[in-house]
Amino acid sequence: MADLRAALIGLGSMGRHHARVLREIDGVDLVAVSDDRGDPFGVAGALPVLKSIEDVIAVGIDMAVVAVPTTAHEAVTLALADAGVHTMVEKPIAADHEAGGRMVEAFRRAGLVGAVGHIERFNPALQSLRARIANGDLGEVYQIVTRRQGPFPARIADVGVIKDLGTHDIDLTAWLAQSPYVSVWAQTASRSGRDHEDLVAATGRLANGVVTNHLVNWLSPMKERLTIVTGERGAFVADTIGVDLTFYANGTLPNEWESVANFRGVSEGDVTRFALTKREPLRVEHEVFRDAVLGVRDAVVTLEEGLATLRVAEGLLRSSATGEPVTFAEGVS
Repeated sequence: MADLRAALIGLGSMGRHHARVLREIDGVDLVAVSDDRGDPFGVAGALPVLKSIEDVIAVGIDMAVVAVPTTAHEAVTLALADAGVHTMVEKPIAADHEAGGRMVEAFRRAGLVGAVGHIERFNPALQSLRARIANGDLGEVYQIVTRRQGPFPARIADVGVIKDLGTHDIDLTAWLAQSPYVSVWAQTASRSGRDHEDLVAATGRLANGVVTNHLVNWLSPMKERLTIVTGERGAFVADTIGVDLTFYANGTLPNEWESVANFRGVSEGDVTRFALTKREPLRVEHEVFRDAVLGVRDAVVTLEEGLATLRVAEGLLRSSATGEPVTFAEGVS
């Protein structure tokens, strides 16, 4: 079988990593690259840097990765859908849910694979965590807390920290718990002089009763990517930077220290740090997209899921603006 002919639209700081992986994975041939701003990282190689999506489509492609600014997602992906091209678009799916809805409908109508690049789902620590939760290792899940903090990225100009970073946490939380959001409440701030928020503290509830908390900012000198899942039998802590997963079990031994024994909660038990096969999440994400195009397996983050995540992000922004919680009538995953 001939390799899938792939295109990359957007050669910025994320696009350069997509270009590398597209050239590395089996069964895919990168035949076209495009960016109307040029090739700042020199990733095109021998390929000409095309200026328009029409030029890309004219090359003849089976699949495409879209890594342009969020405000351009809709126009580019709709053109690809019209041309019959399977597409993975970087997160968030679109600038707003109306645009995202049009993208979902276009790919559904065309019968094409449409995916959103929520890369955290493919981090080995979170994949192992999800499997262990689904296996019942934690018992009933009570709470999912995420902390995603770090310095301001100069590359982001068209959205705030909620749609850029916060959508990672929204998506992975609903995915880990396998349950949609039913309500959110948030506070935001803008401390860097930009039009968009650069800090958010949010809480929410999922349809299955799990309580969520998210701390996200672009203001911290330390980089932190933690997901903490607390439940009936203890707590899992996933560090997606170090790709580590640790389980803190509830204690089972009697405590003879009176001042501690009087505490009527759980006690500290064994701590287990799991050994994980640490494959690059971006590579796994691309392999999953390739396999979906080939009809081998269907494990992509769908456009529908990306749209649901965007709706929750917009709910956080509405809550921050009004000071009131936002509820979702049917639950939004």
